[in-house]
Amino acid sequence: MPPRRALLAWLAASGLPPTARAEQALPRPLVFPRDHGAHNEFAIEWWYATGWLQRETATADTPAFGFQLTFFRSNTGLAQQIDSRFAARQLLFAHAALSDVAATRLVHAERLARWNGDEPGLRAGAAQSDTRVHIGAWRFERSATHYAARLGDDNAGFKFDLSLTPTQPLLLQGDQGFSRKGALPDNASHYYSQVQLAVQGQLTVASGERMPVRGRAWLDHEWSGSLMPPGAVGWDWIGINLDDGGALTAFRMRDARGTALWSGGSHRSSDGALRIFSNGELAFEPLKTWTSAATRATYPVRWRLRCPAGEFEVQALFEAQELDGRNSTGAVYWEGVSALKRSSDGRRVGLGYLEMTGYAAPLTL
Repeated sequence: MPPRRALLAWLAASGLPPTARAEQALPRPLVFPRDHGAHNEFAIEWWYATGWLQRETATADTPAFGFQLTFFRSNTGLAQQIDSRFAARQLLFAHAALSDVAATRLVHAERLARWNGDEPGLRAGAAQSDTRVHIGAWRFERSATHYAARLGDDNAGFKFDLSLTPTQPLLLQGDQGFSRKGALPDNASHYYSQVQLAVQGQLTVASGERMPVRGRAWLDHEWSGSLMPPGAVGWDWIGINLDDGGALTAFRMRDARGTALWSGGSHRSSDGALRIFSNGELAFEPLKTWTSAATRATYPVRWRLRCPAGEFEVQALFEAQELDGRNSTGAVYWEGVSALKRSSDGRRVGLGYLEMTGYAAPLTL
């Protein structure tokens, strides 16, 4: 049994008293810096940083690497009344990945910890006052000037110590940060993005080579009680930093036949004008697929995207960017550095990440 499932089975069999039902997302103004922090009363939450990197000395904006660092928090529904630092009221998971574009190789690692929900301790935790989440030497923190993403142990096969500096205001997704994911009232999340983050720092690759790097990144912070609508097996999502300084988000919740149950997203232009996409205003059309030799899952690795911002192609910079998280979150998904190209002439207009879940097996949150 994978460690996550073993831990959850132990928790379920422990006889610990359940908590009240987790909160559901309801429309409300987001308040910062508080809403940068953890929302332990909600069932699920994540801080999701992705981006591309090149050597500091490179002269063109051509990515040599893609990187991902994600912290997930899950409310177990247990041990609410137990006053102990060992009470497993929350589980924390972390995924990190490095995509080597020239070698067409992805390496990834994962971490899992239980946590009582109080302020962060030595082992793990997530602050409620601001972004400060860690599992051991894996850390993601916000300061007055930047975010710090640190992967500091020797067991992942790579390391990074990156500063992600905001260059633009927060982008509130959906209706001022309330993002619908389906027709039912509880199919929604609180969701904001920090786009066009300027990245600088140090990267150590599997060979042991350490190099100064720079690039661009994207941060999503999202929390919910029940994200996926009935019948959904997963989603397709892009977060693209546009070359002109804008940003494009697009997603669809998908059933087992590949039909969109709900869709949405946003486009913020280089002058700051924001357009939020309503359900049904965009369409994903697969153009090319790739099948994983490890899981036999088949993923579209090139898409045609039609949305109010225009018609584009989303193309993975290489195909083998599947992440097997069965030893932590339990999910297998494809997530990789990708280019956005204009359909009319094939010109690149942005770089970012494509994420696809529910292709190896239905996603369970």
